[in-house]
Amino acid sequence: MLETTLNAPRLFDLSGRVAFVTGAGSGIGQRIALGLAQCGADVACLDRREDGGTAETVEAIRTAGHKAIAIAADVTRRAALDAAVARTETELGPLSIALNAAGIANANPAETMDEEQYQTLMDINMKGVFFSCQAEAAAMLRHGRGSIINIASMSGVIVNRGLSQVHYNASKAGVIHMSKSMAMEWVGRGVRVNSISPGYTATPMNTRPEMVHQTKAFEEQTPMGRMASVDEMVGPAIFLASDASSYCTGVDLLVDGGFCCW
Repeated sequence: MLETTLNAPRLFDLSGRVAFVTGAGSGIGQRIALGLAQCGADVACLDRREDGGTAETVEAIRTAGHKAIAIAADVTRRAALDAAVARTETELGPLSIALNAAGIANANPAETMDEEQYQTLMDINMKGVFFSCQAEAAAMLRHGRGSIINIASMSGVIVNRGLSQVHYNASKAGVIHMSKSMAMEWVGRGVRVNSISPGYTATPMNTRPEMVHQTKAFEEQTPMGRMASVDEMVGPAIFLASDASSYCTGVDLLVDGGFCCW
């Protein structure tokens, strides 16, 4: 008889855990925040948006039967992130999961891109992720346990055909390697760090009416013949947040419909 204490369904159970999600007001961050709650976590939802997106996320989480708080903050401000994590622990409990989805994207040829466009994107996509991880890990390392997940992009692995976005590609490559480097710094202290690299995903940014022709090209270039839905990023995030991935750290999980195979 096979003897085991393993209970496979419970590997994905996040009951009693507290999550902190940046970029929780829209797109991938919003859906993952709700997904974490549906698996049992209470969630702090951080975004700099002021259009009600974060409030919608919090309402959905509370409707799912879990605690949630909304925090307005800029991820490029370390002090604001420290305060956000402190508030999370005061109101929800010890932090054990963090998902960093705050980021922006835009394009311009390298030879004509101005300093402001370059620096603004780098500040949010790179410095913002670094500061977020610092603030989150400071709490997790005290507790001796935690999982940090950073949203990168397949653009950190390949160069997207037809898109002039050298700064974006470089920022996402940086997020991937930053995650691996942090994973190795904290590997013996109970904190895991991994990244998810989505392929073309049907976020509000990619489904604007003026994007229709570009969207068609994205679909044609992807082996699966379509873009991902934001819901398809939830499962990978729950895996990396949960005990199901207890032996995974420093991993970049490509969720790209096979794009990087061609």
